[in-house]
Amino acid sequence: MNEKIKVLITLEDDEKITLELYPDVAPKTVANFLQLVDNKFYDGVIFHRIIKDFMVQTGGYYLDGNDLHLKEEIPSIMGEFSENGFENNLKHTFGVISMARTSDPNSASSQFFICTNNTPHLDGSYAAFGKTVDEESNKVLRKLNQATTSPIHPTLTDFPIPPITIKSIRRI
Repeated sequence: MNEKIKVLITLEDDEKITLELYPDVAPKTVANFLQLVDNKFYDGVIFHRIIKDFMVQTGGYYLDGNDLHLKEEIPSIMGEFSENGFENNLKHTFGVISMARTSDPNSASSQFFICTNNTPHLDGSYAAFGKTVDEESNKVLRKLNQATTSPIHPTLTDFPIPPITIKSIRRI
């Protein structure tokens, strides 16, 4: 993990999560994520899935008033993980950021999750590409982990109530 690129996630309540990204571990994943960051794609998205002691997921939905909307579709990228023939030895431990996907190993696009626990069953199956860098970020992550959730739709069964919005994600 030579080259490190840092990004800052700022939540609507101004709490912050700082992550370092590893392009030497998952180059296409980091490039895709940074392109979305630079295009301000993530501004206003919500955490739509929080599973306590597992992960917090975002990058696909936003609210317009009380109406939930799916963000525009982004082209998918190759899954950079061992089950897909790519060497990625970054373990899914607390604070690790990884790409969400469907059962198709090459379906990751904009949605990502941050682990709120050690989740070794994801190692080799999902493209981990960075991690939190400081205790302040971990504290915010632990707070997100404790969010109350409720099913609001058959496909959104772990939706945080009240919603948690990302104000911005920027390179730092």
